[in-house]
Amino acid sequence: MAEAAAKLKGGRLCSICNDRRPALKRPKTLEQICRECFYTVFEDEIHNVIVENQLFKPGERIAIGASGGKDSTVLAYVLSELNRRHNYGLDLFLLSVDEGITGYRDDSLETVKRNEIQYGLPLKVVSYKELYGWTMDEIVKLIGLKNNCTFCGVFRRQALDRGAALLKVDKLVTGHNADDIAETVLLNILRGDIARLSRCTSIITGEDGPIPRCKPFKYTYEKEIVIYPFCWLDYFSTECIYSPNAYRGFAREFIKDLERMRPRAILDIIKSGEDFRISASTKMPEQGNCERCGYISSQKWCKACVLLEGLNRGLPKLGIGRSRGLNNEQNKDMKLTDGTKSMQSKQCGTLDF
Repeated sequence: MAEAAAKLKGGRLCSICNDRRPALKRPKTLEQICRECFYTVFEDEIHNVIVENQLFKPGERIAIGASGGKDSTVLAYVLSELNRRHNYGLDLFLLSVDEGITGYRDDSLETVKRNEIQYGLPLKVVSYKELYGWTMDEIVKLIGLKNNCTFCGVFRRQALDRGAALLKVDKLVTGHNADDIAETVLLNILRGDIARLSRCTSIITGEDGPIPRCKPFKYTYEKEIVIYPFCWLDYFSTECIYSPNAYRGFAREFIKDLERMRPRAILDIIKSGEDFRISASTKMPEQGNCERCGYISSQKWCKACVLLEGLNRGLPKLGIGRSRGLNNEQNKDMKLTDGTKSMQSKQCGTLDF
């Protein structure tokens, strides 16, 4: 009746179904659409990205990086729904990292544990304390708030890989969205990080490593991820208490300003990143393996080993910034003996599970 009345009165209707009243303006396209159509196009676009990029093969074991936040919660729900609806034939698992941040991660992990029950997906939790012998609370107490995100980012990436190895999965999927990727393109330009700039827009990364990573939300706007679970998905919405001073935050604000002026700016930045061509004369770092833990590294020691050694020696600034010089001098400056407090059983990146 409402739809018919709207038609008779000449009221605005959903630009997709042309039947129901619009409930929202889609952030990505500015279309006026009803909520039912929004759910449909949101899920269909992610399905198309998965199919067109051949992200998965039937029978694969897939770990979903689950933090309890909106991105990973929506990813877990949508991927489990699409897996059922389109018969992907995937075995899905939730994988969480406990960084040891009191009042933040402990609360968000409770959300993930509820998601485990709600979605019927097995959950594996790995912790910094178990893997590295340190929690982020302990690290921040030692180093302060200035460089804490450097430690957390390096440790978290490796912790996810180690958790994925424990689960014996074929791929790891993360909830990185279009906004995240646009921010990363901008950050790599600002830092002159050519190596990362050449691969930061790839929808699949780490194919030369043991467990590739996929980003099904590569073209999905953060604002649409926020709208999607409104009122019916259980997720944790508090920001990390240690992140306000993160360098990425400044890039995020800039991207948001661009989006307000021109919503397509996010996709345009991603397209620019995809089209960058690195000069053949540019010397790229050669991928190898860390001599200490065996993890992928372009230096003798991976960044996680360098940072962790600094923590264990009471020299937390040892690995901050570019580590090339540190790796060149490690034989002089970072000699170890069997008795030195180091990683040993908590050796970062060791995959001999």
